[in-house]
Amino acid sequence: MQIAVVGGGACSPEFRDAARRIGQIIASHGHVLICGGLGGVMEAACCGAREAGGLTVGILPGEMQEANSCVDVGIATGMGHARNVIIVKSADLVIALPGEMGTLSEMALAMKMKKPVISLSSWEICGAFQAKDPEEVEQLLAKIDSSQKEPGQEALSQREQEAQ
Repeated sequence: MQIAVVGGGACSPEFRDAARRIGQIIASHGHVLICGGLGGVMEAACCGAREAGGLTVGILPGEMQEANSCVDVGIATGMGHARNVIIVKSADLVIALPGEMGTLSEMALAMKMKKPVISLSSWEICGAFQAKDPEEVEQLLAKIDSSQKEPGQEALSQREQEAQ
């Protein structure tokens, strides 16, 4: 699964630690982390994922040199905030930490695209899962992950039913 972590380009030490832990969780479950590629929440999540051996993708607002040091794959868009659509569209799930209007737009886009959103002390949007700490994010992630079928599983299940 590809999981977007969204949040402020600047954050408190508390949320820097939470983002780093969420990055570690994403990587330890074998998922790819996608983010906006800059500092704050994005950098902390990338560094956590990298520490746990995961792959990080940064969808950058401008040029490659903007990428934080823990981005493995940088994609320079030159699109500014419009890149939020690419971040969300590329993800199967969005985890939001505190941020401003950019974070809100990413959460709203995810909801519009019918993608699960987990909010850790971020905007409270109807339909988003609320988590109080990274461990609760991990529990919600496990529930969502187990409820989603692998690509092709639905067709395979349908064939098996038809064969019976």
